[in-house]
Amino acid sequence: MSQQTKAPRAWPDYRAIWRWHFYSNLFCFPFVIVLAVSGGIYLFKPQIDRWEERAYNEVTTGGQTQLPSAIVGSAVAAIPGGQAVGWEFPERSTDAARVLIRSSGETRKVFVHPETLEVLGHRVSDATLIRWIRALHGQLHLGVRGSYLVELVSSWTVIMIVTGLCLWWPRQIKGLGGILYPRLRRSQKIFWRDLHSVTGFWISGLALFLLATGLPWAKFWGEYLRQVRGLVQVPVSQDWTLGGEAAGEHASGEHKEHQETAGQQASGSKRKRGGWKKPMAAMPEDLSQLDRVVKTAAKLNLAYPVIITPPDQPGGNWAVKSDAQNRTLRAECEVSGTTGELLKRDDFAGRPLLDRLIGIGIAAHEGQLFGWPNQLLGLVAATGLVTLSCSGLVMWWRRRPAGTLGALPPLATPRFRWPLFVTVVLLAAYLPMFGISLVLVLGIDFLWKQLLQAPSFDPEIAEQEEGGARS
Repeated sequence: MSQQTKAPRAWPDYRAIWRWHFYSNLFCFPFVIVLAVSGGIYLFKPQIDRWEERAYNEVTTGGQTQLPSAIVGSAVAAIPGGQAVGWEFPERSTDAARVLIRSSGETRKVFVHPETLEVLGHRVSDATLIRWIRALHGQLHLGVRGSYLVELVSSWTVIMIVTGLCLWWPRQIKGLGGILYPRLRRSQKIFWRDLHSVTGFWISGLALFLLATGLPWAKFWGEYLRQVRGLVQVPVSQDWTLGGEAAGEHASGEHKEHQETAGQQASGSKRKRGGWKKPMAAMPEDLSQLDRVVKTAAKLNLAYPVIITPPDQPGGNWAVKSDAQNRTLRAECEVSGTTGELLKRDDFAGRPLLDRLIGIGIAAHEGQLFGWPNQLLGLVAATGLVTLSCSGLVMWWRRRPAGTLGALPPLATPRFRWPLFVTVVLLAAYLPMFGISLVLVLGIDFLWKQLLQAPSFDPEIAEQEEGGARS
C-alpha cells in the first residue's frame, strides 16, 4: 500500500500553541515573579505609608492648634538652608502636621506637632519603602531601560496567558477535575499540570486586566498613546507618570507632568503642550497667604492626600491638589493667596473620556478603586501569577529531555491563514514592543530549527498521558 503524504496541519495547532506558550513563559517567568510580588506589596501602599509614619500619628492632645504659618516657620528652622515648598494635610486631625522642605537638592517631609510646634522628625520624601517598591515594579531599578523591559515582559505575558488558555481548553470533557479544580490524589505530574492550568484559568481575566491597565505607565506605550492622541487631536490631561519616573509627585520635589491643551493654566502660569517638570517654587515670605489658603482648602473636603503648593510666579494663585490613588476622587483647585477665595476647581468628571477610563483602570490596578475588595482581588491575581510561573518552571524542568532546552519545531510546514495574520498584526499595533520583539523571536526560532534537532519530547503525547480520564 503506498504511503500517502500528510497534508500540512492548520496553524496554529496544539504543538504550535505549546511552543509559543513555552517560549513566552521561559522568558517571562523570572520577571513576572518580581513584578507580581512588588505589585502585591504596592497594593497596600496606604497601609504601608501610615505604618512608616506611625511615630508621627496620634500626637495631639486636644489643645490649641497653631496657624500653618507658625508650623512652617518651625519646620524651616529645623532644616538649615531649607525652603518651604509645600504643605500636606495629615490624614487625621490627630496626626502631626506635614511640611515639605527643599534642602540641598532634595525634598524632605518635616513632621511638626501642630500644638507645641515641636519638630518630631523628618525624612527624605523618596527614601521610603513604598518608593523603593514602586521603582522595582515600574523600572526594576534600571531607569528608563527597565521600563522598556517591564513593558516587553508585559506584552509577552499577554501571549503567555492567551496561549495558556488555548492549551487549557478541554478537548475531551470527562469531569471537571483538571479543568476547574486540581486533582490532588493523582501523580505528581498531574498535580503540577493541574495546578498550572487551573490557576491560569481562574486568574487569567484579572491578570489580563492588570496588564492592560499597567500599560499607560510604560515609557514606550505611554509615549505611543500620547502621539496617537496628538494625531487625532484628542485633548490630553494626563496625570500619570511614564516609565516609572517620579514626575508629578509633589513630595518628590517636582510638579506633576502635564500634557495639556494650549492655553490651559495651572497655579496661575501657562504651561506648554507636551508637559514639563521643574522644582516646586518656594513659599513667599508672607506666610499669611498660606493661612488663608489652608483655611479654604480645609473646607473643600478633598480626598487624602491633599497638597498645597505656592504659585510659580509672584502674584499667582496657590494650587490645592488631591493626589488620591483612587483617581475618581482627585481634584485640582486654584485659591487666591490674597483673599483665600476659591477661583477654580477641576474634578475627575471634567477630564476627557479616555483619561477617565485610564484613570479608573489605574485606580483598580493599584487596588484603590473600591476599597479592600479591590486590594484582595489584586493580591489573588499576584499570587496566581507567582503560582503560574513557579509551577510552569517545575513542569518544564521535570519534562524536558536531559541536555536540551525542551523546545521543539512544528511537525509540519504550517499553512498560512489570514485571520491569524490579521490578529497578530492588530496585536502588534496595540503592543508595539511585542511587534518589534516578535520579528527578533521569529528569526531566532528559524535559526534554532535549522541548527538543532528536535528533542524526543512531544507535548501532545505528554498531554494525553498526564490528563488521563478527567474525573
